[in-house]
Amino acid sequence: MAVTAPLNDDATIRRILLETRRIAVVGASDRPSRPSFGVTGFLVGRGFDVTPVNPTLDGRPVQGVASVATLEEAAPLDMVDVFRRSAEAGQVVDEAIRLGARTVWLQLGVIDRAAAERARAAGVEVVMDRCPVIEWRRLGLPLGA
Repeated sequence: MAVTAPLNDDATIRRILLETRRIAVVGASDRPSRPSFGVTGFLVGRGFDVTPVNPTLDGRPVQGVASVATLEEAAPLDMVDVFRRSAEAGQVVDEAIRLGARTVWLQLGVIDRAAAERARAAGVEVVMDRCPVIEWRRLGLPLGA
């Protein structure tokens, strides 16, 4: 099944950001210099129920939230925000599908069209090559939690 509808239209992104509650951040980092650290903090600050996912963190907190080693430990979830290389994204997308995520969000520079097609075919919404923080601000969504 080919992806025919836009993956990144403003109405879809706005709805996803406003309706999502539980987000797993795959590839989260506890290092302040990493983009995933800032995005996790932004999402926590907006009142999302965020679970950082990174097996190397060994449960250490990211932005005040305990991390988990696997995506399965973060379930149930609404959205999976993927901070992984494009070559590794498909595996995360497939797991998100299996776990029943409603949305897969592939971060800036993370592009896997085949994985996006699989997700869409399974009824999962996809945003690709975008950052939720940038989109939140660009769309003028409320800054308070």
